[in-house]
Amino acid sequence: MLLALAPKTLSPFSFLPNPKPNPKNQIPKFATLNQNPVPNSEPIDRKCEYRTERGLKFDTGETFFRHESATGRDLGVLAATLYKKSRGKLRVLDALCGCGIRSLRYLVEAEADFVLANDGNVESRDVITENLRSSGEEEEERWKVTLMDANRIMTECYLNRDFYDLIDIDSFGSDSSFLRSAINALRMDGLLYVTSTDGFSSGGRRPQQTLAAYGAYVRPMPYSNELGLRMLIGGVVRVASVMGYRVTPLFSYYSYHGPVFRVMLRVIRGKLPDSRHYGFISYCRDCGNSHEFSWDELGRISCPCSDSKVSMSLVVSGPLWTGPLHDAAYITDMLTLAKEWGWAGSDTGTDLDKLLNTMVAESDPRLPFGFINLDEVASRAKVNSPALKAVVSALQKEGYAVSRSHIESNALKTNCPMSECIRIAQELQQ
Repeated sequence: MLLALAPKTLSPFSFLPNPKPNPKNQIPKFATLNQNPVPNSEPIDRKCEYRTERGLKFDTGETFFRHESATGRDLGVLAATLYKKSRGKLRVLDALCGCGIRSLRYLVEAEADFVLANDGNVESRDVITENLRSSGEEEEERWKVTLMDANRIMTECYLNRDFYDLIDIDSFGSDSSFLRSAINALRMDGLLYVTSTDGFSSGGRRPQQTLAAYGAYVRPMPYSNELGLRMLIGGVVRVASVMGYRVTPLFSYYSYHGPVFRVMLRVIRGKLPDSRHYGFISYCRDCGNSHEFSWDELGRISCPCSDSKVSMSLVVSGPLWTGPLHDAAYITDMLTLAKEWGWAGSDTGTDLDKLLNTMVAESDPRLPFGFINLDEVASRAKVNSPALKAVVSALQKEGYAVSRSHIESNALKTNCPMSECIRIAQELQQ
């Protein structure tokens, strides 16, 4: 018997009810982040490791857990909440949920109508279930726990026409095998939150690995961690385009622990027009400048410093996402919401506040891809590394666009060429 599959655009309904919120079970969003374990008072058979994050107490058990990833979870919750506010509904699939803290936060803080928490480790069932029950919501009504391979659960959701508004995949390494099944299970115009933790590949040390995983040949460049975000976005762009979809990044986040590359993408119908923002990036070791090249320019890639001739100093990576890493308006809305919840603001001085404000600055359309490390500028100028604030001020006075980089503390994103940065660094030393 053949199974007929209807397009997901014809099934905008949810398969589970959306019960009225129960205020007495809600935990305040204004709690501070406490990453210290809380002693367990009830002896049970399995090992318990209690922690508190944004006021939510949860058990990590023997699952893999990083408290340093709390910022990535904050960003996911803010994006999920904005989606719920704009659409009036929110169904979340946490495909690799670990101990379930992300699922719990989507359920309580983002007030998701339903959360499907899935993990491939069958021994994690009790931990995940206990954590979700702490929300005060009943299983099957607002949440459900499954223990399957991530690709399998997303494929089953697609076959059952059970689509989700946000799919969060916090995976390890550079595994991109889930991308097709995730896009299939995602509701049209939904959000896809993807991850990579492969710092060796983004650093150009495993070009064959990035070619296999993301369809990009990545070589060593000074802004390798930004390349990690761009190859991840580019990988999704490639897979989505084959399926007839278009993706746009809402925010891109790099964290040094791991390292972790996380990108929130909106998936809509339609292919990327004229391969825009999907091409090749070059870096010249001689002059220190970078350039973007389209597919039409393959075979004519060169650096102006070599007088349009082939140069051994030129390094090329791609194809990658070459467009903006963030949507400025979306980040601004996230920042506004974070301030409402007490997570950000001038009086908080939190890392999240600094991160979101830096992302807004990075969204300046005048800023190109990549960044310039001040240590590289100092080395080329043969001077001591200049103060970051002094360089920013000097660049702004000369009319250049400039912002700090959230990826590297001693680096700047600017449209100023390296030669002018060298001159400014030398003048600052006089």
